[in-house]
Amino acid sequence: MRSRAGIKAVSISLAVLTVTAFAQAFIYSRTLSVALLADLIHNFGDALTAIPLGLAFFFRSARGERWAGLGVVLAIFISALVALGQTIERFIHPRSLTHLWLLALAGVIGFVGNELAAQVRLRAGKRLGSPALVADGKHARVDGFVSLGVLASAAIVALGLQIADPVIGLVITLVILHITWESWHTVRSGNIQVDQYQGD
Repeated sequence: MRSRAGIKAVSISLAVLTVTAFAQAFIYSRTLSVALLADLIHNFGDALTAIPLGLAFFFRSARGERWAGLGVVLAIFISALVALGQTIERFIHPRSLTHLWLLALAGVIGFVGNELAAQVRLRAGKRLGSPALVADGKHARVDGFVSLGVLASAAIVALGLQIADPVIGLVITLVILHITWESWHTVRSGNIQVDQYQGD
């Protein structure tokens, strides 16, 4: 029952984050916002971390869950590095943003999608005693607030401050690095409060 519940939680969160990332990718193609790109890269990476975690539950392997958790941390870190590179490039080569209302919508979509995924992962992680799921859930929750940075970017750029886009992109990148550090500690310690699991 634990294996099935874990796979269910991972599958639902994967579906939610995939839809979120594709919606943001479409909007990025219209706006070319580096703040949105940083959020988008991270959301795609977050969605993909569900695959090794789901396989660990499928094979009912505690060690597999731990390795999947480490994979989650690595994916977060790599996404931060990619976002940092894109942000630096935008500082060097500034670009005016267009379709600001679409950019604002992307921030709202990112917040809602990540919060839904966080709820699913955190509840399942605590119920099943899975540090990897809990780490992924905390990661998704913070990602939701990071997505609001995209909304802030649209608002500030609308006031005429184009530099706000790469600045917020940099802030998002720093938040991602902080998430990496916290997730690493969660997975390494493996200490979370476990609720008694009740089958569906």
